[in-house]
Amino acid sequence: MIAMVAIAGFGGLGRGQPETTSPEQRSETAARLGNRLFLPALAIPATALSGTFLFKRPELGGIVDPKQATLVSLILGVFVALAIAMPMLRARPLAPLQEGRRLLDTVGWAAILPQMLAALGAVFAAAGVGAAIGQIATDWLPAGDRLAAVAAYTFGMAIFTMIMGNAFAAFPVMTAGIGLPLIVLRFGGDPAIMGAIGMLAGFCGTLMTPMAANFNIVPAALLELSDRNGVIKAQIPTAILMLLANTALMYVLVFRF
Repeated sequence: MIAMVAIAGFGGLGRGQPETTSPEQRSETAARLGNRLFLPALAIPATALSGTFLFKRPELGGIVDPKQATLVSLILGVFVALAIAMPMLRARPLAPLQEGRRLLDTVGWAAILPQMLAALGAVFAAAGVGAAIGQIATDWLPAGDRLAAVAAYTFGMAIFTMIMGNAFAAFPVMTAGIGLPLIVLRFGGDPAIMGAIGMLAGFCGTLMTPMAANFNIVPAALLELSDRNGVIKAQIPTAILMLLANTALMYVLVFRF
């Protein structure tokens, strides 16, 4: 992992020149096909959703592990999309591989960042960071103040997501440190509501950090924006309003059910 980071940090990554279509050819194809271009893209989520429900049926339980039903369905969706796109676009057999290479070259180091950050969340949880945060919160938050506990949890989710780049990585740390011991055990809050709104609060942090590369850096690279942080700057006002709204919603709902 350190070696991969070093290669990216010292500029060891570059962009190749895979054989691909010209802008003029893509414009001509888009004009000819129109909205049919969306069919391959829509086939992936449609297949993933259908397969997730289908493979979890008891009579089909032996075909796919139910825990992997969504992942398997997503992969099947990619093959379905290829089966639709190849004849429709009259593409050569190697076109998907070349276009995949071009996409990864454009994205660069950010392609592996989500996996590394998810692993970081597991490391933080195993290292006891959640317990340390819980101790700090217990010592510093006013005793008996529900709003303070809720705000610490929602804002903590957003801040840790900004650090880790992934709300799923921040969730076990903040829930173990503040959510469960304070909101649920001390004040009797509903854990389901706490978890659902807490994740939404974490996603507010996703909108405001370059660490969430797959959401904020990759689109800027693919669109070749002059400002690599342009996506983040456009999202910050919305993210702040959503974070405040999620804090208010949790305070109103989590203690009433």
